[in-house]
Amino acid sequence: MVPFSYILQFIISLNKVVKIKSVADLRPGEKGIIKGFSDAELSLKLLEMGCLPGSEVRFKYAAPFGDPICIWISGYQLSLRLQEASTISLE
Repeated sequence: MVPFSYILQFIISLNKVVKIKSVADLRPGEKGIIKGFSDAELSLKLLEMGCLPGSEVRFKYAAPFGDPICIWISGYQLSLRLQEASTISLE
């Protein structure tokens, strides 16, 4: 069986080759379905906050200078930095 860390590294390398849409690419009002994560360490934090693969995420609004942003996920609003939001891949 292939270790999870190898699978994550493969997904991260694919994200660099093919531009995959992330939460940071959304505009206010747009929705997406979470497909996965591109950062192994941050993914655990995001999973604990309710950003589960298959969940619908909606971009609510951004702060005046664009960072942080507010998303609607799993029935509540979540504030994320753009760097964190860019690690959440969408379908």
